[in-house]
Amino acid sequence: MKLLISAENSEYQIIQSLKTNRVKRKKLNEIFIEGIECIKQAAKSNTEITRIIVKDINKLSDLGKNMVKLYGHVKIIEMADSLYNNLADKTEPSEMLITAKIRPLALGDLSSKNPFLIVFDRPGDYGNLGSIIRSANAFKADAVFIIGHGVDVYDSKVIRASLGSIFFTGIIQLESMEDLLDYIDLQKSKCNIQIVGTDSLGAVSLKDNKIARPLMLIFGNEKKGMSRKLSEICDKIIKIPLEGNVNSLNVSCAASILMWEAFKNS
Repeated sequence: MKLLISAENSEYQIIQSLKTNRVKRKKLNEIFIEGIECIKQAAKSNTEITRIIVKDINKLSDLGKNMVKLYGHVKIIEMADSLYNNLADKTEPSEMLITAKIRPLALGDLSSKNPFLIVFDRPGDYGNLGSIIRSANAFKADAVFIIGHGVDVYDSKVIRASLGSIFFTGIIQLESMEDLLDYIDLQKSKCNIQIVGTDSLGAVSLKDNKIARPLMLIFGNEKKGMSRKLSEICDKIIKIPLEGNVNSLNVSCAASILMWEAFKNS
């Protein structure tokens, strides 16, 4: 079905709300995706694409034309330049935008007998969350748990920062601390999973301690660190030894280092 939108209408407002409104995204289980690499990864992962949005279908590149041909059964929307540019974050927008369905995971969907799990406590920055998801995918983490109030994991900025790796990474948004504690108790009994918190003031140095599966790594909010409750459930709180003039690393940098260590040792 091909639509032409030259002024704001109900269809445009739905698309705009998928970009800007996390409540709408959750209600519809649908997201807004910008950036050619993210679109390519969404298609590669067999994510259900619901709309392809372009300015002029006749001016698409071969990639764009192939996408339209492949997904001819979804809504193909040509949109006036001004409306299209308002939806796009980039100064020079890519030739297409898409919307797609998401497939939320639950704790019961995880089945690894030797798990490697990431917990991000109250993420406050879109780029950091996207980068951590990207590293989790690169280093074969089984899932990323998001806990506490923070930025929405399905915001288009997070998707872009992940370079589309979000479509290949298990994402679980925990409803409560109790859900996490119950899951940890279960994994302790099954595989004696190690719970490792991270902090620049941690008592244990990464230099002297090996981390490996079965493992849960916990990263705190960028400004406030881990919550007290999360700190209390850790078997140890580890720090990355630094020798320069800085006293801490950006959380996504620290996460990548620790995930690499776990990946290397597992």
